[in-house]
Amino acid sequence: MDELIADYIYKMELGQLQEHQGMGVFPLYQKGEECTYLTLTEALQGEVLTVTEIDDVASVPELKVQNHADMPVLLLDGEELVGAKQNRVLNTTILLKPQSVTVIPVSCTEQGRWSYNSLEFAESGNVASYRMRRTKSASVNTSLRQKGEFCSNQRLVWDEIDEVSEKARTKSNTRALQDVYHSRRRDLDEYLESFPLEEGQKGLLVMVNGEVMGLDILSSASAYQLLHQKILKSYALEAMLSEGEGEGTFNGLECARSFLDDARLSVDEKHKSVGYGWDHRLEGPQIVGSALTYQDQVIHTAFFQMEEGEKIGAMSSYRKRRDFRS
Repeated sequence: MDELIADYIYKMELGQLQEHQGMGVFPLYQKGEECTYLTLTEALQGEVLTVTEIDDVASVPELKVQNHADMPVLLLDGEELVGAKQNRVLNTTILLKPQSVTVIPVSCTEQGRWSYNSLEFAESGNVASYRMRRTKSASVNTSLRQKGEFCSNQRLVWDEIDEVSEKARTKSNTRALQDVYHSRRRDLDEYLESFPLEEGQKGLLVMVNGEVMGLDILSSASAYQLLHQKILKSYALEAMLSEGEGEGTFNGLECARSFLDDARLSVDEKHKSVGYGWDHRLEGPQIVGSALTYQDQVIHTAFFQMEEGEKIGAMSSYRKRRDFRS
């Protein structure tokens, strides 16, 4: 692993464990200088960012982003954009250059629509579900290794949306991930209220039913403040849909520290980012993740627990898994 990222993980500080139902959250802290940038939310609200289809024909795995601001804008891996011909999520974290036009890699989160409902994209207020994020992360790792492209396995992404929709008992005319979040909004609000943002918090490490699910951490506390609930909902949806599946008794601190140790031992493959900096793809025997670095700073990193048998190439499709269960 890159020494910068390994040192960054080593210096992460775990806050006091917060718990609700079978979900536990350790706030994450990190000292050091903070890179200055706008979040997607700030840029869209300030009308300095426009996101559109790449042209009139459009392309499912790509969107065009125009940053009109005089400073970088951070687009977070898994953030969902809604509108235009169909909803999409970011395939990786990107730090857009000021006054730039960038084609970004995305995945579709709305299988049943391919027609305009707006010319520009808006944000949904959601990040892709936890299982979808880790599946997508593993498939992007594979794509970069094999083709040098930030592409996901779109079929597996759709399969994950179908599965979470089934578990949430959500009916959607366009098979949209956004509809799952809308249908369980009240239940998710209980989780959001149970895990308030702490002063100086830059990320979180999440456990569900006694097992570490993953972590996200940013370089900026002010940026994380705007992204806290988005990221939290991604994990909370997993916890909510798996309530009662585990005993929930565990040594949380020991498990969290063990996960961080495993993260530091990940194999690192470094690629030029679509925007500023370098995109690091990270994998270990039971872990998958990514990190964006720029000017000797870790801008964002995310790790997810993932067994070898679940990774791309060995992972069964949702339909095969569903047939096996039935």
